[in-house]
Amino acid sequence: MSNNKQSFKVCFCFRRIFRLKVAEPPEDIKRMFDMYAENGTISLDDLHSFLVEFQGEGEATKEDAQTIFNSLKHLNIFQRKGLHLDAFFRYLFGDLNPPISSKVHHDMKAPLAHYFLFTGHNSYLTGNQLSSDSSVYPIIQALQRGVRVIELDLWPNSKKNGVEVRHGGTLTSPVELIKCLRAIKDNAFTASDYPVVITFEDHLPSDLQAKVAKMVTETFGDMLYVPNSEFLPEFPSPEILKRKVLISTKPPESHESQRRTDKDSDEDDPYEDEENSTLQYKQLIAIHAGKPKGGFDMWHIDPMKVRRLSLSEQQLERASKNRGTDIVRFTQRNLLRIYPKGTRLDSSNYDPMLGWSHGAQMVAFNMQGHGKHLHIMEGMFRANGSCGYVKKPDFLLSSSPDNEVFNPEKSFRVRQILKVKLYMGEGWHSDFHRTHFDLYSPPDFFARVGIAGVPKDTIMLETKPIEDEWIPVWNEEFKFPLSVPELAVLRIEVKEYDNSGNHDFGGQTCLPISELRTGFRAVPLHNRRGIKYKSVKLLMKFEFESPE
Repeated sequence: MSNNKQSFKVCFCFRRIFRLKVAEPPEDIKRMFDMYAENGTISLDDLHSFLVEFQGEGEATKEDAQTIFNSLKHLNIFQRKGLHLDAFFRYLFGDLNPPISSKVHHDMKAPLAHYFLFTGHNSYLTGNQLSSDSSVYPIIQALQRGVRVIELDLWPNSKKNGVEVRHGGTLTSPVELIKCLRAIKDNAFTASDYPVVITFEDHLPSDLQAKVAKMVTETFGDMLYVPNSEFLPEFPSPEILKRKVLISTKPPESHESQRRTDKDSDEDDPYEDEENSTLQYKQLIAIHAGKPKGGFDMWHIDPMKVRRLSLSEQQLERASKNRGTDIVRFTQRNLLRIYPKGTRLDSSNYDPMLGWSHGAQMVAFNMQGHGKHLHIMEGMFRANGSCGYVKKPDFLLSSSPDNEVFNPEKSFRVRQILKVKLYMGEGWHSDFHRTHFDLYSPPDFFARVGIAGVPKDTIMLETKPIEDEWIPVWNEEFKFPLSVPELAVLRIEVKEYDNSGNHDFGGQTCLPISELRTGFRAVPLHNRRGIKYKSVKLLMKFEFESPE
């Protein structure tokens, strides 16, 4: 324990004095150190063995071990001949020991329909759905976070001679379309090289559609993916579409049927200019979109062409009750976009698991909000190097010899058990003012750890609160049986205990279970808006077991 002390003023004449502890290695890490150390230090070869044997990093090289050694050289605790316990502990609790890989490692050469895409809803809104401003800044922020699908609602401006972006039928202020397009061009590939899809909710007459076509073509140039034919028999892959922008919207209706049949008339055809405008716009559409129509089976699969279908979260809930396998079969080739119900005026979000378990690629979220469901969404898309594309599990893409597909309504047996041990946390003292959590004492942190997944897997558990400690030591273990681990996300929250039940927020993260690295890991925490804290992190251990 260090001699650092911290005082909290209780009244005019009295102060409470608390000593600030330093982080110490847990007993599990001490035992592991003793297993690999010789004469009190871990050599380069010993560290390499530890990475491969205990941490499960089968591809780790001695160069990786050397990188770890080099990262600790600036510390007084480093010794040339090897790592002693404190250096070993600082590595395990440091930035070079993350819980998931930062590299793109999924197969990116499959059709677009084989991936979940990080998708925004009303991407231009700064706040609520009713009266907030429209701006390019939420678009820029979303792209910088790795969002790959941006939605723009297109409306005529007040003079009917230009195009603006706004949420129709509300009090939201507009922003010019050209500003949105330029913002997308400038920021599309800052976080990821994989394609950006712009979905237009189009409320324009044909003359303004022609203006949109001109704007899009001139703004994006060679970045724009323009298909060779009107319909695609299969979507291209993210690899082929790297650094490309795709337009997705409902194709405008042709006015061919309205043309006059009197071919001998010398009068000009009033529909010809309109038809040309429509054609310019239509040629730019890479992904044809639509919404359910009466009398048409929305889950019909056309073997000659692929398309995108959009449903509200309520429509998906209704359809999933008796058409679940049809939805899965549809999403094996076609794209399905789910969007929030219209009553979410506060820009809140819904549970994405229903969409994902039915193969929906574009589960559209309000990125300007925050909360549990957005954290889960961010957790899912931390997979695959945070590139905005996550390969769907094989069971959502395959069918049996009898042409049967995955049935999301079924309950499945437990296939895997995740063991999570939460040792300790640190960093709040650096990132927060000393009275941020409590005016009169250091914080009383507790953690909540659980699973977001299919209903059978979903659970949330919590530790005991540790009183008056900036560096809480919990040493608690949890076991989570998983029936569909491929879709499960590990949820972690830290709260500061309050007797009123209104606990203060101390950080959160969500991690894709399919990508968790086993062994001891340093898990950084984020604020409510998903921004990573500079110093706050947890020391945890992950193990997978087969059910008995």
